[in-house]
Amino acid sequence: MEITDVAVAVFIKPDGSFLLSSRPDGKPYSGYWEFPGGKIEPGETVRAALKRELHEELNVVIDQCTPWFAFMMHYQHASVRLHTWRVTAWHAADARGMMGMEGQAFCWQRLDDISAAPVLPGCLPIFRALALPMVYAITNAAESGKKAYLQHLSASWSKNVPNALLDGEIVIKNRRMIQIREKAMPADALRQFAREVSAIAREHHALVLVNSDMALADAVAADGVHLMSAQLHQLTSRPDCKWVGASAHTRADIVRAAELKCDFVVLGSVQATATHPGQAPLGWEQFAELARDAPLPVYAIGGMTPALLGTAVQHGAHGIAMQRAAK
Repeated sequence: MEITDVAVAVFIKPDGSFLLSSRPDGKPYSGYWEFPGGKIEPGETVRAALKRELHEELNVVIDQCTPWFAFMMHYQHASVRLHTWRVTAWHAADARGMMGMEGQAFCWQRLDDISAAPVLPGCLPIFRALALPMVYAITNAAESGKKAYLQHLSASWSKNVPNALLDGEIVIKNRRMIQIREKAMPADALRQFAREVSAIAREHHALVLVNSDMALADAVAADGVHLMSAQLHQLTSRPDCKWVGASAHTRADIVRAAELKCDFVVLGSVQATATHPGQAPLGWEQFAELARDAPLPVYAIGGMTPALLGTAVQHGAHGIAMQRAAK
C-alpha cells in the first residue's frame, strides 16, 4: 500500500479558533473543507513542507509551529499519513495578506460552532484533539485530605483563570480535565470523593476521567476512564466511554493505545518525581523521540509545572499532566 505523507497546519488563535480552507476545483473532494497543508516532498521535513505549502496556498509565513501528532486516513483516491503541527504565530508574506492563492476559500471556526461543511473525514480526529485541554490535572487528596482538596479545587476553578498558556498567549480558554487517581483511598470513600469531584467538574464544564476503574467511572457518571499501561495490553477493545486516556512508558504502549482508539496518552516520567522515586526519568530528548509522529496526542508527565508547558509543546507534547502543581 502506497502512503502519501502530508503536512497539516492547525492554525490556532488565542481565543481557540482555528483555520479551515476549502479544497480547490479539480482536486479530489473539491468543495470539502480541510486544515491547510500539502504533500511532503522526498527529503523534506514536515516543518519545511509546512512553510512551503502555506506560502504557496495562503501567502503566509510561519513564525512559530510545533509538532503535534500523526495519523492515517484511507480515502478512495489515496492513503495518507497526516502529520499535524500547531501553528501559533504567523504573518502575511506581503501586503496582500492571508489569501487563497489557488482560489480556495478559508474561514475561522470554533469547536462549539463549526459552520464549514462538508469537512474531510481527516478533520474529525483533529477536532477531537482540539477539544482536549493543554493541562491535565490529577487529583492528590492524600496529601491535603479530601475536604481540603475539594475546597481548593472548587475555589481554584471558580477563579475562571485560563489554564493553558503558550509563550504568553492564551491558546484554549478555561477548558479543563481532571483524572481521579487515589490509589490509597478505600473503595467507599473513593466513590464518594469521585462523586464530589464530578459534581464540581460539571459546574465548570470540565471533563472527568477515573483512573483504571471503568465501573467506578460509570457509577459516578464520569466522562471517561484513564487506563494504566498494563491494561492497554490486556484489553481487546476500547472501553465504552466518551473519553479514554492511557498511561504510556514505551513506544509500544503508545501504538497499542492508538490501536484501542484511545483519545490520548500520558507519557513519562519526563523528570524525577516524588511519586516514583526509583524510576529513571526519560528526559526531554527521549520524550521527544517517543512522542515523534505519535498516532494520538501525548501529554508529558513527571515533574511538570505550568512553566514547563512551552517546553513540553516544543518537544511534541499536546500539553502537560500534573498532580501537585495542578490548579
